[in-house]
Amino acid sequence: MKAALLKSFGTPLAIETVPDPVLGTGEVIVDVAATAMLAYAREVYSGKRNYLLDLPVVPGSGGIGCVRAVGPDATRLAPGDWVYCDPTVRSRDDSVSPDILLQGLTAATEGGRILHRHFHDGSFAEQTRVPTENLTRLGTIDPTEAPRWCGLGRLLVPYGGFLVAGLKAGEIVVVNGGTGAFGSAAVAVALAIGARAVIATGRNGAVLDEVARRYGKRVLPVQMQGDEEQDRARILAAAPGPIDCVLDILLPAASPAQVRTALLTVRPYGRVVLMGGVGMAGGPGVDLPYAWLMRNCITIHGKWMYPREAPGQMIAMVRAGLIDLDALAVTTFGLDDINDAVAHAAANAGPFTMTVVVS
Repeated sequence: MKAALLKSFGTPLAIETVPDPVLGTGEVIVDVAATAMLAYAREVYSGKRNYLLDLPVVPGSGGIGCVRAVGPDATRLAPGDWVYCDPTVRSRDDSVSPDILLQGLTAATEGGRILHRHFHDGSFAEQTRVPTENLTRLGTIDPTEAPRWCGLGRLLVPYGGFLVAGLKAGEIVVVNGGTGAFGSAAVAVALAIGARAVIATGRNGAVLDEVARRYGKRVLPVQMQGDEEQDRARILAAAPGPIDCVLDILLPAASPAQVRTALLTVRPYGRVVLMGGVGMAGGPGVDLPYAWLMRNCITIHGKWMYPREAPGQMIAMVRAGLIDLDALAVTTFGLDDINDAVAHAAANAGPFTMTVVVS
């Protein structure tokens, strides 16, 4: 089969013919139709992000495809099924604290690297091998719709955060970092769940205004100016009531003060979810007031990705019309033009665009 290979960090991806994946028990072979290109993929492939990947590797995380073959333990999946491929591979030998691999992207820990040795390659290929439990059926779709369904991957990340926070209809939410790809998706997801108001923060006022224009009057944009106390006061002034939940999804380049600014707006007994990248690129962490957290009974969740049941729930939300995948403008590239896709994704990292590689 044809696949894109990352042979060494800092070099372009190479298109080569590689052996077809071999099916095993607990696994499914998928004919890949479309895979989203992350905006920061160039940073991964250059080595700048220091992601754990054993080279050479076929990158590409998740995607949309059609089942080619199933293992002997599959009871529902069948060849011909259209599926979402969840890249969040979890070890099966510890249900309490499993190791995690983002297939085709990063092992994150040494335990995840063991998973990486088996589920080594991702989805920038004509076929991919995926754990059976990582596939969720989409139902009937037209093959031309596969690229737009790649938007599931962007929506599922903040959805995982809202699930762990137990977000309820009618609550008031702050999305800290609402101008980015995942942040704007968080706004859409919170609205779909039924939030009374979503306060979207960010430094780019024009993008914040566009987020509010697209998603309606329940979105309240607050432009961050860089003064922690004044920015916090603006968030509180914008809120139509006590803030129930704060989801931080800021990029690694953001300052710890931006996290703290939003976190300290949450009401007593409120919840905070940390899903961003602050501190991952080095530099100081976030200093938080111990006594304030304790006396106000604040719950803080760190959350990476989403639970296994989330893709099925998100697909149902899309089918119900609560989430509109057409909100993203999709630009597609063939596998042979994958390096152009890497460049395009980096140059078009806004909230309402998505770069997709089709196989």
